[in-house]
Amino acid sequence: TLAREHGKTVLLTTHYLEEADQLAAQLAIVDRGKVVAHGTPDALKRELRGDAIDVELDSADGSVDGALRGVQGVGDVVIEGRALRARAHDGARAVPAVLAALESRGITVASVRVARPSLDDVYLRYTGRTFDAAESEAAEVSR
Repeated sequence: TLAREHGKTVLLTTHYLEEADQLAAQLAIVDRGKVVAHGTPDALKRELRGDAIDVELDSADGSVDGALRGVQGVGDVVIEGRALRARAHDGARAVPAVLAALESRGITVASVRVARPSLDDVYLRYTGRTFDAAESEAAEVSR
C-alpha cells in the first residue's frame, strides 16, 4: 500500500459506503460537519452487534409506528416510507415475531431480509437516519 511503501496517506471522500468499506483502512463518518464515528470499517460494524432486519411494506402506513415496540430482542427501529429497518441480536429468530407484530396491525409485508451489519447500519446508528435520507436532506439544503 502507499502508506507502507512510501509513507503516504490517501484521503478519499465518498458517498458510496460500499466503496469506503472495501478501500479504507480507517474511516470517519461526518454528520453536519462533525466527526461522529471513526475507526476501521470492521471495528465500526462489530460495535453494532447483531443483525439488520429490513422489511419492505406493501404500502407506507402510519400504523407501523410502534408496531415492534413489544417484540423481544428487536430495537433501533427506523421507518422511511415503505422501508422498515430494525436491529436484532439474532435476526433469523426475530423475523417470525416481527412479521406477527406487523400482521396483528393489518400491515402487509412485501419482503424481508436479514443481513450482517453494514456501513449503512453504522451511519444510521451514529446519525439517526439512513445515508440516503441524509443525502436527500443535504440536497434540499443546498437548493
